[in-house]
Amino acid sequence: MNMLKPTQKDAYSMILDAIDIGVYKPGDRLVESELADRFGVSRTPIREALQRLETQSLLARDGRSLIVASLDHNQLAELYVVRSELEGLAARLAARHAAPEEVRVLREMVSEDRALLGNPQALSRANRRFHKQIHLASHNRYLVQQLDLVHRSMALLATTSLAVDGRGELALQEHEAIVTAIEAGDGEAAHLALRDHISIAFQTRLKSDAASAQAAE
Repeated sequence: MNMLKPTQKDAYSMILDAIDIGVYKPGDRLVESELADRFGVSRTPIREALQRLETQSLLARDGRSLIVASLDHNQLAELYVVRSELEGLAARLAARHAAPEEVRVLREMVSEDRALLGNPQALSRANRRFHKQIHLASHNRYLVQQLDLVHRSMALLATTSLAVDGRGELALQEHEAIVTAIEAGDGEAAHLALRDHISIAFQTRLKSDAASAQAAE
C-alpha cells in the first residue's frame, strides 16, 4: 500500500501546532534535523515550512539560527487592538447567524470549562476552543481566516493571562455574558461583551508583565 509523502503543508501545520500548544516557546531555537526527527518527515518540507513561518514573522533570526519570535510591547498592543475589533465583529455576526445548536455548544463549553479552574494551561486551551466556536458561528469565512492569523500570533505569548489569580473565574463570567447576548440575538451587546472581555484580558496581561518586570529588577 502506497503512503502519501508528507507535504510542506503537513510540516508547516505540525510546527505551527507545536508552537500553539507551547511545545516550542518564544526564544526556543528550531533546528531542521531535530524537527525532521520529531515529526517523521524529511528536511526539505521542514526547511520550506520554516521559511514560510519566518515570512509570517512567527520565527525570527538569531544569528544563523531560527527561533520562535516574541512580541514587544508595541506589537502586543497592536495585536490586541486588531483582535478586539475582529472578535467583536465575530460576536455581532454570531448573534445574527448562529444556529441554536451552536449556541448550546457555546453554553456547554462555559459550563464544562469551570472544571478547569486552577489549571491555567488547560483553561487557556479551552478558551481558544471557545473563541474559535464564536468565530465559526459568525458564518463568515473571511473573518474566520483573519482571526486564525490573529490567534496564530497569540501563540507567541509565553504566558496566559488566565494564570493570574482570579482571572479564570472572571473570564468564564465574561464568556457567559457573551453567550447570553448571542443567544438573545443582540448583536450590539455581544459585540460590546466580547470587546470588553478582550480589553480586560489585555489589562490583566499588562499588569502581570509590569509586576514581573519589577520583580526582576
